[in-house]
Amino acid sequence: MSEHGFKSTKSSLEQHGIEGYTKAFWNLSPAELVEHSLVKEMGELSHTGALAVETGAFTGRSPKDRFIVKDKHSANEVWWGNHNLSFDEEKFSALETKVKAYFKGKEVYVRDAFICADPSYKMSVRVINEYPWSNLFVYNMFLRPSLEDMLSFDPEWTVINAPGFMANPELDGTRQANFAILSFERKTILIGGTGYTGEIKKGIFSALNFLLPVHHGVLPMHCSANVGKNGDTALFFGLSGTGKTTLSADPSRKLIGDDEHGWIGDSVFNFEGGCYAKTIDLTEEKEPDIFRAIKFGALLENIGFEANSRVPDYKFKEITENTRVSYPIDHIDNIQPGSSGGAPKNIFYLTCDAYGILPPISKLTPGQTMYHFISGYTAKVAGTEAGITEPQTTFSACFGAPFMPLHPARYAEMLGAKIKAQNVRVWLVNTGWSGGPHGVGERIKLRYTRAMIAAALEGKLDGVEFHQHPIFGLAMPKSCPDVPNEILNPIDTWADKHAYTEKAQKLANQFNANFEMFAEEAPEEIRQAAPNAAAKVE
Repeated sequence: MSEHGFKSTKSSLEQHGIEGYTKAFWNLSPAELVEHSLVKEMGELSHTGALAVETGAFTGRSPKDRFIVKDKHSANEVWWGNHNLSFDEEKFSALETKVKAYFKGKEVYVRDAFICADPSYKMSVRVINEYPWSNLFVYNMFLRPSLEDMLSFDPEWTVINAPGFMANPELDGTRQANFAILSFERKTILIGGTGYTGEIKKGIFSALNFLLPVHHGVLPMHCSANVGKNGDTALFFGLSGTGKTTLSADPSRKLIGDDEHGWIGDSVFNFEGGCYAKTIDLTEEKEPDIFRAIKFGALLENIGFEANSRVPDYKFKEITENTRVSYPIDHIDNIQPGSSGGAPKNIFYLTCDAYGILPPISKLTPGQTMYHFISGYTAKVAGTEAGITEPQTTFSACFGAPFMPLHPARYAEMLGAKIKAQNVRVWLVNTGWSGGPHGVGERIKLRYTRAMIAAALEGKLDGVEFHQHPIFGLAMPKSCPDVPNEILNPIDTWADKHAYTEKAQKLANQFNANFEMFAEEAPEEIRQAAPNAAAKVE
């Protein structure tokens, strides 16, 4: 056995129970990891120098194969159910032993990193990878220690990532051969049978989304964040396809981060040291920051190339529509130093309402803020996923249900307390359709959405007259700078007002049906914010 790269003299794989490996590569540079990937014929370079790889059978997370070990730490805290599946402690111990033995006779790549930009909550993580490009992903996405940090590095958590290891469901207690399992007792995450790198990222953030609120009072948030010239922080929550990355990438504001943040007191801080962005249909015109960040050191996943060239074809969907790129956050020029900012002045919930029911922008009360946070609504449109031929209602609690271990009401109440204490303005922004559903109406123009967000950020809606949506109770502005007044109330854009009322009542009923699973643990203020499906729109 031999070891290469920079590490603490006290560090070894043997301390993690991994023995019999041929070589261990510690904290290699991006250039070395790219070279190893090319030599092993695991990837190829694009014309900009980015490494392009294929992740294998899995090109996205597998939520039904993500488990949390039921132990003394988690048993009475985790909200067990469809998203948080329990795993037996003894089964985990046996499977961990098997995965560690799998590395015998193999080369191993080790990365020491930190999570959380705020020094008060910074957590050390050691990630042990089978593949060099998986290790490059970790370098890109997590916070990178200094050489001095590495000399005394002592990991609090360990991630063991073995894409080539296949579990035996009958013996190992998994659902199928792939798995991602988190143990709070052992402070370990096991990932096997899948090469999709997002499992690494979401595994460690699932741990943070439990540890930070339970032990430190920090609200973990699946959102992007930026800060203006006056130091005003804004948060952008939204599911895939709602515009979270696009709308937070504002040339007049500095990016704190694009996906995972914590909020405590008057501080918002990034969990990550990089970005993991979708690349499907990417163009320099639509997403200049992301497009220009795809250079040497970036890792492209499951993309195609234009014919007879090394130029990525971002329209390529033959492997998956979930094509991705990871890169260090400093590949973007307009970033906030220290990846942190003050408490937010404005929060935006982004929804792509493909039914054309919700207003383009509306102001939320604290009760509505918590209700819509628990709901996490958007609507997928035809063509976004296989099998979807018409708009499909989607709810994801806290805008990230698959990696939120606690009951959504706990996160919502924390958010409600913070917005009241800091007097934060919260806005629901519909980036979807107006004048009718998808196929009938038109998608709200991006320039209008940007104008509405700018008006909210600059306080230009503070003195505007608002009126209330009769079904959803949302406060809708009657005017907004640089936006036509006639689109601000959605019913005004529909030719058939009766059809609008029917569709709005149907959507309200879907909200109410989804909320039933949360109602018992939600306080009265949240329950009272539910839409009135029996109301009519005049």
